[in-house]
Amino acid sequence: MKTATRFSCQLLALLVITLISCNGHPKVDLELEKKQILKLHHAQRDYHFNKDSIAFANQLSENFISVNKGIINSPNQSETISRYHNYFTSVEFLKWDDVSEPIIKFSDDGTMAYTIVDKIVAVSQLNENSETVEGQTHFVWTAIYRKYEDQWKIDCVTSTNKPLN
Repeated sequence: MKTATRFSCQLLALLVITLISCNGHPKVDLELEKKQILKLHHAQRDYHFNKDSIAFANQLSENFISVNKGIINSPNQSETISRYHNYFTSVEFLKWDDVSEPIIKFSDDGTMAYTIVDKIVAVSQLNENSETVEGQTHFVWTAIYRKYEDQWKIDCVTSTNKPLN
C-alpha cells in the first residue's frame, strides 16, 4: 500500500510538471501588468511637474537606450539625472497630457511590454531677454519595458516631436 501511494504521488507530480512545461510559461495576469505599466506612465507626469529627476531616472533600466533626434544614446543614471534636472529647472510645466490612452502590448511570456504614447507638453520658460515665453510640443514615443524580477523598467525610448507654436 505504501508503494502504491508513493507511486501515485510521483505520478501526480510528473503530471503537474508535464502540464506546466506544456504551457511553455506561467500564466500572466496581463490586466494587472497593464495597470502597473500605466501607473509608471502616469507617475512620469508627476515627476515632470514635481521636477523629480531622480524618480524619473529610477524608472530606467541599467541597459537604457534613447533614440532621439537621429541619435542613439546609452546614458548612465547620473547622466540621465543631470539631463532631466537641467531640463526640469529650466521650464515650468503647464501641460503634460496624453492625447489618447497609451497603447500597451505584451510579449507572450509577459516579461516585456511596449507603450505607444501620444502627448502634448506645454511649458513656459525665460528666453534670452528674461521674458517668459510659452511653447507647446506634440510628442509621440515608444517605450519598451522589461520586467526585472517583479519590477518593470524602461529599456528603450524612441521619441519624435513637433513644435505646435
